[in-house]
Amino acid sequence: MSIGYLAILVCGLVCMGLLDVRFRLVLAASGRGARAALVLAIGLAFFLAWDLAGIALGIFHRAENTVSTGVLLAPELPLEELVFLGFLCYLTLVLYTGALRVVARRTARGAPGAPAAHAASAGSRREARP
Repeated sequence: MSIGYLAILVCGLVCMGLLDVRFRLVLAASGRGARAALVLAIGLAFFLAWDLAGIALGIFHRAENTVSTGVLLAPELPLEELVFLGFLCYLTLVLYTGALRVVARRTARGAPGAPAAHAASAGSRREARP
């Protein structure tokens, strides 16, 4: 019985939270925290139901190891799985929101590689040289 894996997952969650607070991406975004928490809860519930269905069908099994706590929330469902699913959902929201912000800033600055509406029409106005 060890808390190694759980400790790594919790550290990952803390780091994700620090990124969220620093850049105000998901839960720390003003006015969107409740909506983000709801999305996180829905994602966690979906993946937990997915895991429980896999366990009921005999697809998922828990293997004995030396890095897990050994705490089971249900047969074949360790505590670490719930924390991992929360981390996975939170990571996805942080990455998605961060990517949207990067794209929006590039578009606003007119950075190279940013989609521009006039780029296609600029090529059609070329005049042939004699």
